[in-house]
Amino acid sequence: MLMKYRLFTPGPTSVPEATLLELAKPVRHHRTGEFRSMFKEVQTLLQYVYQTTSTVYTITGSGTAAAEAGIINTIAPGQKVLNVSNGKFAERWAQVCKTYGIDVKELKLEYGQHATADQIAQELKSTHYDAVILVHSETSTATTCDLEAIGKAVRASGDTLLIVDGITSIGAMPFKMDQWGVDVAITGSQKALMLPPGLAFVALSDRAWAAVEKNKARQDFYLDLKKYKKSLVDGDTPYTPANTLIEALRVSLKMVKEETIETVWKRTHTVAESFRQGMKALGFELFSNQPADSVSAIRYPQGIVDKEFRGLLKSKHNIHIAGGQGTMEGQIFRVNHMGYTDAYDALAVVAAIEHVMKALGKPIQFGAGVAAAQQTLSVLF
Repeated sequence: MLMKYRLFTPGPTSVPEATLLELAKPVRHHRTGEFRSMFKEVQTLLQYVYQTTSTVYTITGSGTAAAEAGIINTIAPGQKVLNVSNGKFAERWAQVCKTYGIDVKELKLEYGQHATADQIAQELKSTHYDAVILVHSETSTATTCDLEAIGKAVRASGDTLLIVDGITSIGAMPFKMDQWGVDVAITGSQKALMLPPGLAFVALSDRAWAAVEKNKARQDFYLDLKKYKKSLVDGDTPYTPANTLIEALRVSLKMVKEETIETVWKRTHTVAESFRQGMKALGFELFSNQPADSVSAIRYPQGIVDKEFRGLLKSKHNIHIAGGQGTMEGQIFRVNHMGYTDAYDALAVVAAIEHVMKALGKPIQFGAGVAAAQQTLSVLF
């Protein structure tokens, strides 16, 4: 039976048709005036999505490349950072610090838990840290935090930098880099920016750039952000960019600008909440104690096997969702709400899960989850 492929993993995410068509065009050379003009427009659009006046630098690589660049350019070996470790990706940034000889203390929280501004403030009172590193939306657990409040707490401590992984928040959830006092903000192309993997983005505040200038012990080459800053003066990149992706990025970012970033935030929240209400109506529980809008993590009821559940969704309904990571493997599944998703995508996943539960022999009332989701979605229309 013909079934459309529906991608609901939290990265890569679905790409709009107009963006895919841009990618299908002939490859053009990147060291040209045309590329530089286009690249300049992309910079402005990225600043809009980041809600910043700072330059957003584009790196050909994954989000990890941007995070590594943001950390090692601003923090020297031997300096001290506080890393909030509450998920697989948060733990990765602690590993980056250790790799480069940065003195890292991990504020360890259970998966699904989030750090509070008070916790951060208490840590900063007891010890001076050169930076706080945290994940705004922890993809592995679908957990967010109050970044605005944490930003205030960090700024109140003095010269401590705030380095934020916004890979599954920037472009999907409220994120105001300048207003909230974020010093380093990173994201990737394959999430809310509606592009295939391959591009990473990092923006630095003036405070962060001051730290870069003081950092004489940097061990980077490809990720030396001073090179990116110098090249961008001429509208260029220091190394060969993934120029076809950048050209397609302009298409996706224009869609965001046309919809407005505030409307994108509202749509993402409503779609996420409708899905979560649909799951609750079917007897599922949320995993996170503070769910992110970009991705939802749902606990499996007793007796449901992860591979069988997700396998049926894919083989029978052509819907691809993600499983748990790290210690939560086999215990949760995760569904994306970022980027090129709408109200009816949420309904499709809920409806398909109803069929899967029936196929697994579980008691189910067809339409119960869909009806609950519909009630939440009504505010969009």
